[in-house]
Amino acid sequence: MPTAARLVAAIVLAALGWFASELVKPLIEAQTGRTEFGGLSLINLVLGALCGWIVIGKRAGRGYSAAIGNGLTGGAALVFWALFVQAVREMVDRSLARRYEGPVEAIAGIFELIVEYGAFLVNTQMLVTLVAGSILGGVASEFAARRWR
Repeated sequence: MPTAARLVAAIVLAALGWFASELVKPLIEAQTGRTEFGGLSLINLVLGALCGWIVIGKRAGRGYSAAIGNGLTGGAALVFWALFVQAVREMVDRSLARRYEGPVEAIAGIFELIVEYGAFLVNTQMLVTLVAGSILGGVASEFAARRWR
């Protein structure tokens, strides 16, 4: 059921997904020289909106201390799904270029890519952004749940 809390959580996490994507692009470019990112920001924006709506918005209304935990859970879900979806996209591109010998190697490649992409997030700026944005999403959703019942 649509609520103001779900809408606010979706908007905040969508913005977090977009902003974090824009922050990670220079890190990837500096380490790999890769400059083509496709729909990285747009995909993470959509994933952020979904995680905000489903994970944070559904749990709003339980108090501000729970809101912080809900926000962190939503942020963790966003990071997980973003890493997974981007790794699958890259695996499909590599598979079409015949870089894998078989389907088992391609599936294993997803997990290798998740670890590789996750290493870009182990950066003070990225961690602070993700944690602060997640907490903001939880608290804003809680505020909306209390304000607009």
